[in-house]
Amino acid sequence: MDPRNVDLNLLVVFDAMAEHRSVTRTAEAIGLSQPATSAALARLRKLLGDPLFVKVGAEMRPTPRAGALIEPVRRMLGVVKEEILPHGEFDPATTLRTFTVLTPDIGEVNLIPRLYAELARAAPGANLKAISMPRNAAAEALEAGTVDLALGYFPDLQKANFFQQRLFRNRYVVVVREDHPTIGETMSLQDYLAADHVVARPEGRAHLIDRFLQEEDIERKVRLEVSHFMALLPIVASTDLIATVPIDLAEVMRQYGRVRSLPTPMNCPIIDLHQFWHRRFHHDPAHIWLRRVVSDVFAPSASS
Repeated sequence: MDPRNVDLNLLVVFDAMAEHRSVTRTAEAIGLSQPATSAALARLRKLLGDPLFVKVGAEMRPTPRAGALIEPVRRMLGVVKEEILPHGEFDPATTLRTFTVLTPDIGEVNLIPRLYAELARAAPGANLKAISMPRNAAAEALEAGTVDLALGYFPDLQKANFFQQRLFRNRYVVVVREDHPTIGETMSLQDYLAADHVVARPEGRAHLIDRFLQEEDIERKVRLEVSHFMALLPIVASTDLIATVPIDLAEVMRQYGRVRSLPTPMNCPIIDLHQFWHRRFHHDPAHIWLRRVVSDVFAPSASS
C-alpha cells in the first residue's frame, strides 16, 4: 500500500470510532455529519480490506484487525499532534482538558487532593484523573501520552527519554495503634524485631524499605502482607501489628485512625519523590503548565 493514498482524516475517524463505538457519537465527537462519517468508515474498510467495526448489540465493536490497529493509530496521531502541528498558547482559565496522573495509592491519598485544589483554583474547567498501573507499564503510558505525569517513587523511569524533577524527600517511620500494649514512645531495634509486622507490597514487589532491611540483614516478623498501602490503616489501628511506612502516609493515617508514629530504630534510606514525563511532551504548553503547578505545590523552593 502506498502511504500517499492514506488520508490522515481517516485515521482520526478510526480513532474516534475505536473510542465511541458508534457512528453517531463519532460524528459528534469529530464534528462531521453522520453521512460523512459513514463514508469515511467505508473508505477505511476498503483501504484496509476489513470490516473494522461490526455492530454487536447497541455498539460497533472492533474486529481483531481493528483491535490491533488502535494503539498504533493512537500513537501516530499523538506524534502528529504533539510533534508536527504548531502549538497554540495554553490558557488554564478556559481549558476543558483532562490531565491524567499516574501515582500509587499513597499518592492518591496525599498528593492528589493538594494537586486538585490548585487545579480547581487555576483551571476551573480542567479535570484530573489519577490512575495506578504496574511500574513496568509506566514508561509506555507516558510515551504514548495516555498519562501526562508520573508522581512518586518510580526508579524504573530514571532512564533515557524521560525527564524528572525532585519534588520532596520522604523518610520512613513506624506506625502503631495508639494503645499498643508493648510499644511506648520510643522503639529500640530489639523492640522492632520482636514486634509482628504488616507490610504493603503493591503488585507483590519489594519496596525500598524491603531492600534496605535485606541488605542490613534485618529480618522482620511479617505476619500479614497486603497489596495496597491504604489497607494498612484499619489493620494497624485494630491490631498489634506495626508498619514501616513513609512519613507522609503516616500523617494521613494519623488523621483518619487511632494510630501514632515513631522514629525507626535504624537509619533507613530517604525516599526521593519526583515528577516524571516523556521527552515527547517536554515542550508542550499544557504539559509545561501542569509541571509548573506540580512544582509550585510540592517543591516550591525548586520552581521558577
